[in-house]
Amino acid sequence: MGDVVYISQPRPAATETLRVFLVGTQTSACGQRLVSILRTRRRRLFSHLPGVAATPNTNYIFRDALCGSSRERRKESPAPPRLPASASLWRRLVVVEAKMAAQAAAAAQAAAAQAAQAEAAESWYLALLGFAEHFRTSSPPKIRLCVHCLQAVFPFKPPQRIEARTHLQLGSVLYHHTKNSEQARSHLEKAVSAGWAAREKARALYGALADGLRSRRAGATWAAPRVPGVRLPHERRHAEAASLTPGLPFSTEDLPEIPQFEDVKFEAASLLSELYCQENSVDAAKPLLRKAIQISQQTPYWHCRLLFQLAQLHTLEKDLVSACDLLGVGAEYARVVGSEYTRALFLLSKGMLLLMERKLQEVHPLLTLCGQIVENWQGNPIQKESLRVFFLVLQVTHYLDAGQVKSVKPCLKQLQQCIQTISTLHDDEILPSNPADLFHWLPKEHMCVLVYLVTVMHSMQAGYLEKAQKYTDKALMQLEKLKMLDCSPILSSFQVILLEHIIMCRLVTGHKATALQEISQVCQLCQQSPRLFSNHAAQLHTLLGLYCVSVNCMDNAEAQFTTALRLTNHQELWAFIVTNLASVYIREGNRHQELYSLLERINPDHSFPVSSHCLRAAAFYVRGLFSFFQGRYNEAKRFLRETLKMSNAEDLNRLTACSLVLLGHIFYVLGNHRESNNMVVPAMQLASKIPDMSVQLWSSALLRDLNKACGNAMDAHEAAQMHQNFSQQLLQDHIEACSLPEHNLITWTDGPPPVQFQAQNGPNTSLASLL
Repeated sequence: MGDVVYISQPRPAATETLRVFLVGTQTSACGQRLVSILRTRRRRLFSHLPGVAATPNTNYIFRDALCGSSRERRKESPAPPRLPASASLWRRLVVVEAKMAAQAAAAAQAAAAQAAQAEAAESWYLALLGFAEHFRTSSPPKIRLCVHCLQAVFPFKPPQRIEARTHLQLGSVLYHHTKNSEQARSHLEKAVSAGWAAREKARALYGALADGLRSRRAGATWAAPRVPGVRLPHERRHAEAASLTPGLPFSTEDLPEIPQFEDVKFEAASLLSELYCQENSVDAAKPLLRKAIQISQQTPYWHCRLLFQLAQLHTLEKDLVSACDLLGVGAEYARVVGSEYTRALFLLSKGMLLLMERKLQEVHPLLTLCGQIVENWQGNPIQKESLRVFFLVLQVTHYLDAGQVKSVKPCLKQLQQCIQTISTLHDDEILPSNPADLFHWLPKEHMCVLVYLVTVMHSMQAGYLEKAQKYTDKALMQLEKLKMLDCSPILSSFQVILLEHIIMCRLVTGHKATALQEISQVCQLCQQSPRLFSNHAAQLHTLLGLYCVSVNCMDNAEAQFTTALRLTNHQELWAFIVTNLASVYIREGNRHQELYSLLERINPDHSFPVSSHCLRAAAFYVRGLFSFFQGRYNEAKRFLRETLKMSNAEDLNRLTACSLVLLGHIFYVLGNHRESNNMVVPAMQLASKIPDMSVQLWSSALLRDLNKACGNAMDAHEAAQMHQNFSQQLLQDHIEACSLPEHNLITWTDGPPPVQFQAQNGPNTSLASLL
């Protein structure tokens, strides 16, 4: 509502102006007065013509009109010849009619003058708005000139409504297009204050009117209330109407229009709270939104919108309990006002927060209810499909958080079909009849990126890394197009999450240099947004830890994982970090005390801290790896078989490949070459399908040794050649990554990410583990 609108219309002729003014401005006090006077006098005049009965209530008006009110008319004059009564009455009626016609003409002239004045006032206002909008939409925008045009409204002393709206428009332009937050805040605060003041004035007026009604019904004489600063036009006619119709409440049709400022005050409050949050003044934003919510219950759109905004503010502060409470209030309010669509939005948003809190017992019945509402709701096809996308995204992410990669496939397929359906629908702007339905979860283009994102998450967990890279490229290309037209923060969040997943893919496929450059890209994105860095700092240090492991910088890996543990309170991420840190301690070989402490905290046989199927299977693998290095082979086989059982159940291909090759290594050490070959060959095939460069390197080395032990010289030579090729690729990538200036990121463990990097002279890490 705060956008500047330019309206252009031709100037009507004088008679047309009067007609438009009388008909088109009946909501204004002046327009009501003119129309009411003309209609009333015409009715009273013609009701006393011959053949028409005169009502008792209007006889005195007719008598006064015949007698006149001038003193000259009361002077004695020679008596005229006496005429018949009927002829005298008719002559007097003609005189009265002529006087009434003259009065009507005078009223018409006054109306024309007022209409011209109103039209002139409207002209200067619309002209300034038109210029402001022209400058705002110019290419490039001329914001300074736009602001000057809007500021030029105030010297004209406009009405309170126009003044408040102009403050809102100025605040909006300054907030969105400049860095002058102080002036933007000043204008928005003035708009909000004007809205609050107008509301209190209106409450005082209606309270006084209500008191007058109660007094009159009790038998007291009704008097028009006097409210400071509020003018009551035609009060005399209200009193007259009340005396003529005793016992009936007076009509509110002719009450003066009291500026309510619903759109202005609520939009100003919403925008001002955003500005407060941007300035880290959350304590100022909360009471402002609460007050706006309290007084907006009669305006469904703004009440729902402000509830969403306050819930989002609590979510950003990690106060998910308060946010869920507000969303529950919004769902009940939407049900009361008959908006099942917005009720579903509130409930789905609440379900998303409950998933973040891991309150699964509350999530399941809530999602069931949401599914029923979505299926039963009949409305705009795009809105219905967007609700289905929201619902299916929650289901898919719930399965992925639980590590159930195979179980999620039906829901993921439905989600992909749903987004294809949305892409074929025409995005027609059909305004719903219920104002509470004026919401949309995400734009269609954003939903497409989100579906790409969850597909990448699934492909990464399942071990389909080429598919993950394919959809990441599509999503990033779409994001680049959107970010040229839209600066929504959610796009940067999507980009960071996509990069986090593709970085892990690069490390697995042996592209460490590319992964390091993408880590640097995440750092740059986080530098632009402190909130984004706060939400992704732990993930960023985790990625650096994984990179350090891939280049055999174990001390730096430990430092990065320890920093990530300090920064996160997310249980799944914590378990993931601890699992990888345990593998670092195992490879170092001299950190037994710390390792035992970690293994006790992620014991999959007892109370595993999270419900993730994938992480629990990974914990079994880490314990099997530790038992292998300790020489406890039977115990290692038990853990690894449990890993295989769990990974096969949910198609966790990379865990399956790692478990197979480690089991093959155990059987090779035990001298069971046949069983070892049965494990290593499928591990090699699966690793090639992923592709996982480290598992391929490990498997090719085992196949070389196995074939040598079995006397298969040709197979041993082929395996040795594969091992040599993999080694050369990894070595070349290792040197390239360590030579990049971004390699210095491995030493960053505190504060915001560094801005500049110094180039390395060369790799300074051991390559023994790679070869």
